[in-house]
Amino acid sequence: MKVRYFALLLVTISLTSCGARKGVPSATQKAQEKSAGYADLPDFIDLTDEVIEDLETETFNIIDHALQFLGTKYKYGGTTPDGMDCSGLVYTCFLQNDISLPRSSKEMAQLGEQLELGNVRTGDLLFFITDRRKKNINHVGLVVELDADNIYFIHSSTSRGVIISALNENYWRDHFVMARRIL
Repeated sequence: MKVRYFALLLVTISLTSCGARKGVPSATQKAQEKSAGYADLPDFIDLTDEVIEDLETETFNIIDHALQFLGTKYKYGGTTPDGMDCSGLVYTCFLQNDISLPRSSKEMAQLGEQLELGNVRTGDLLFFITDRRKKNINHVGLVVELDADNIYFIHSSTSRGVIISALNENYWRDHFVMARRIL
């Protein structure tokens, strides 16, 4: 169900990204979106003026690019719509915005500033260890939305491809290692 709402968010973002102020829709565009049925998005997707205008253009563009890959199948080493892995998704979205990152999640986890969860914001990266035997970071996700109760991130899972998950889901909470800010 949430994937359907994020697909609607993707359409909303795509509709709003070609205004005169790159990445910041006009009041008229937002009114048209609400009248087109986007007002029914769940509470954790907040498209108010303040939220959209608070996003840096660069962060908006990275998230917008990432959302275009929703539903893409998982492919180890992949970086295209034909298939991608978690670090490939993050790598591709940052590179699209002229920010070069290492290709592996383990190396990405050495960049930027480490954050407490309470300081995480949209555009930050979340890192996980999903193979406890190896004890190395091997998974990364990009924060796409926050609300009072949760952090939502886009990533590529081996079983479901590119999806959006919530950090408070048992699996992700149990495997979470750290959050970092690159931008």
